[in-house]
Amino acid sequence: MTTLELLSPARNLECGISAIDHGADAVYIGASKFGARAAAGNSMEDIATLCQYAHKFAAKVYVTVNTIIYDDEMQETVEMVKQLKDVGVDAILLQDMGLLHELRRQKVNVVIHASTQTDNRSIEKVRWLHSMGIRRVVLARELSIEEIAAIHRAVPEVELEVFVHGALCVSYSGQCYASQHCFHRSANRGECAQFCRMAFDLKDADGKVIERSRHLLSLRDMAQLQNIDNLAAAGAVSFKIEGRLKDAGYVKNVTAAYSEKLNDICRHHPDRYKRAAMGRCTYSFTPDIAKSFNRGFTTYFANGKRLSPMASPDTPKAIGEPVGTVKGIRASSFNVSSTASFSNGDGLCFFDHNRQLVGFRVNRAEGNRLFPLSMPEELRPGTMLFRNHDQAFEALLAKPSAVRKVEVDMTLQIDNDRLTLTITDEHASKRTASMPYATQVAQKPQEDNMRRQLAKLGNTIYSCRNIIISSSVEQPFVQSSVLAELRRKATEAAPSTGTMPSPSAIHDAIPLKETYPTPYLYNAANREAREFYNNIGITATAFENADNETSRHNGSPVIMQCRYCIKAELGYCTRHGKTAPWREPLTIHSSDGKTFTLTFNCKKCEMMIKA
Repeated sequence: MTTLELLSPARNLECGISAIDHGADAVYIGASKFGARAAAGNSMEDIATLCQYAHKFAAKVYVTVNTIIYDDEMQETVEMVKQLKDVGVDAILLQDMGLLHELRRQKVNVVIHASTQTDNRSIEKVRWLHSMGIRRVVLARELSIEEIAAIHRAVPEVELEVFVHGALCVSYSGQCYASQHCFHRSANRGECAQFCRMAFDLKDADGKVIERSRHLLSLRDMAQLQNIDNLAAAGAVSFKIEGRLKDAGYVKNVTAAYSEKLNDICRHHPDRYKRAAMGRCTYSFTPDIAKSFNRGFTTYFANGKRLSPMASPDTPKAIGEPVGTVKGIRASSFNVSSTASFSNGDGLCFFDHNRQLVGFRVNRAEGNRLFPLSMPEELRPGTMLFRNHDQAFEALLAKPSAVRKVEVDMTLQIDNDRLTLTITDEHASKRTASMPYATQVAQKPQEDNMRRQLAKLGNTIYSCRNIIISSSVEQPFVQSSVLAELRRKATEAAPSTGTMPSPSAIHDAIPLKETYPTPYLYNAANREAREFYNNIGITATAFENADNETSRHNGSPVIMQCRYCIKAELGYCTRHGKTAPWREPLTIHSSDGKTFTLTFNCKKCEMMIKA
């Protein structure tokens, strides 16, 4: 039977607890330093608290230490990993092979997952990572379901984690140097400046403007809700929601939506799948991914081909859900042809005749007649409206919106001089409490009352599924206050079996010699990384630090490697025989005067962006 895990983001402790409460089997969170989102760091105390809370449900906590590390930071990073292990973290996600090398040397026996920042898009790479004792690999977002299945067939012993929802990086993760090149803020150091969300002019070799001031590299958000069953069948075991900079409302809604989907899959295939953590959730709202931040949705390359547009070229901002079209306009209000319900405070937006996104706030809603705070000048009958802030929905999410309960069986053993209560949870883990008690004989049967008292689990994470009472005393009597105390002790007792994973013996691993296709940039920024690669026969040229722009391909710095293709997005895919009305090479030009050249490897369906 395959265990399926829903992995949710945690910007902070509040978001982490919200993720667990709304159905996550695991959460990932940034440490105080060295995470791929530098703005999402957390204290060791908060991470420890999150671990304690998550482990009640057998849920796990993974910490991202997935940036490249500089020489003067290495020992500090190792010490931080040791502390994370001590507070109960279940695994560390990393990118830097120098850090892995140093953890092995110092025998820090912590479970390691290979971050998507290590650029994991081939069977060879996953097999190589596994040879170093890495138990889980986070695959590149660009892989198709078929490619994921091929990796699983080739390396079935590796746990495969896949992104299923949230923002998309246009470059292969770990292979983007645009932010460093343009703004001296390294994406491989957690300081991405969102280069891909900028507007560009696209020009051909003759200087002709093909597209003007469009967000050509800004992708829609991924949404694989309808592909989860296919991803599971392909061998993915962990389904990752992106969003470590998102708020608690986003985490609650998106986590709940995907948790319900996983529950449906497990319910329809009880002999094949089960959830990784314990507990089932009840919600005070109906999950709907369209109501949380999104730039429009795409399944990206999941099905191996383009089934819909991937980019959001008109705006990098949240568009939200379509809610209807403008009907009649008056001086200070307008009607909407829609089945949606509107509320005072809703945020709406539309695209004007220049394809610019215009947003406004609803001051008052009277059915489908809306009164904006100020009427947008560009609003016309027939304009499609989107809602990027649903006031009523957000008000629901701002309150406690889920309850997660673990179903348990309870066994009460009554002897002449002792009571013993055992609580068995969904993972067959047992919590036991025992206390001396001089059992009395009841004048009339008391079993129903004892069951009622034991089942009062309202202030705990448990709900009672079944109660067995076994007694060596005929018709026993036990005071309700004694049963309540015994129940409290049992629910607070330590479990008989732990939920922590066995450590991965990374220090005993012998890595295979790497066999990467070129150009692969190794992001070796410290002595340990250089030593690591030397030990497996990688030549010195592989040490060139792309963050310092010394890595070049055909003479120019490569700042992005992408599977996404601007030509294909515009409808001129060479592989499909579409002849474009322009002459290459193509260039994109930013508003600050920078120029970048596009090169295309159509055989591999890849686009490179060069400075």
